Amino acid sequence: MFAPRTTPWPLVALFTAGYLAPYLLPTVVGRLDSGLPLSPTQAGAVGSALLLSSASAGFLLASRVERVGARRLARIGLALALLGYGGAALAPAVPAVVLGVLIGGFGSGTVTAVAATRIAAMGVPPREVVRARGSDPHRATTVGLLGVSALAGTVYLTVPHLGPGHGQPLAAIALTALAVWPLTSRLPSVTAPQPQAVRAASHLPHRRQGLTLAACMVCWSLVQNSLWGVSGRIGLTQAQLTEATVGAVFAVALGAGLLGVTGAGVLGPRLGLALPIGGGTAVIAACVVLSASATDLSSFATGEIAWNTLYPIVLSYVIGLAASLDGRGRWAVLVGSASSLGTAAGPLTGSVLSAQAGFPVMGAVLAVGLLVVAVPMTAVALGVGRRPLPVVEIPVEAPAYDRATAA
Repeated sequence: MFAPRTTPWPLVALFTAGYLAPYLLPTVVGRLDSGLPLSPTQAGAVGSALLLSSASAGFLLASRVERVGARRLARIGLALALLGYGGAALAPAVPAVVLGVLIGGFGSGTVTAVAATRIAAMGVPPREVVRARGSDPHRATTVGLLGVSALAGTVYLTVPHLGPGHGQPLAAIALTALAVWPLTSRLPSVTAPQPQAVRAASHLPHRRQGLTLAACMVCWSLVQNSLWGVSGRIGLTQAQLTEATVGAVFAVALGAGLLGVTGAGVLGPRLGLALPIGGGTAVIAACVVLSASATDLSSFATGEIAWNTLYPIVLSYVIGLAASLDGRGRWAVLVGSASSLGTAAGPLTGSVLSAQAGFPVMGAVLAVGLLVVAVPMTAVALGVGRRPLPVVEIPVEAPAYDRATAA
């Protein structure tokens, strides 16, 4: 049987801290461009380096969270994020900023790996035989996306009023890491040793589906963040809007994302996985075309709001699908890291495509890419939906948080 559905607030906080940097990518890249002697393409490259560093942490730590201990790794990641982003926010020279961004990105990836692993395994009570189906992971993921969307929206509304410079969004990420630190005391220090039966079955299950999903997520995230990384410049240059107006549009868009994720959390598995992932990706492709071709406030706001409403919904179902492939959370981390790998290439890809062909052509190319990867992603979702996952004995130590007091 499953444990009662409670909200694991320490994991939600870690999820928020880990995902905040990608959510703030447009303002981070835009502020690097305007606050430092960097070209738009160079600023996009720095944003890609941040996310590549984050992805490398996920790949490195996917199978090591249980061994090292969630609490220790979370604190290491938060410390790296605080020092890296905080140092980059205060540094006046480009090399120091790049170094800080790389350190902070690795910290974000470490925090995300811990959150993804623990979320994928949540709901498995100690010393009971359960079916690791991923419904609780989906609920926790939607709450985490709500948190990061709300926080990012607040930053977008606030940063334009804090003056010029590259430091404000980076400082926001660093301060979030600092705020989350106290909650790590409620994470397990070391995972209990596994019995021989579980160790013997410790290989990754469902490898073909997992690898397919991971490969698709590289492309899926690359497309999303190619547009997201240059959305600020689309609003400022092509749509001729002010920074405050663009920030307000982003805040409203992220607020719409909150409503979308809330709806996804209420619906849960009722729609299955194939329809939200396949159909949602197809609609996102249309939103990408509209956003990239925007020439005024109306078209820019419509495209961005519709896109940001759908993006976290589809992402929550993809993360839930990855979590359902392995109750120990390894596919959730690996697919998340593959997503970060695509995300890392996004800002540079968007900058190069838009510089060479213009924003509308860039949008058309990205939309075609989304439609192509939607097919195998839908196939994986359909296959997992038809086949019940195996029942596995997964002993878990004392809960990572106090279930009696969790809201």
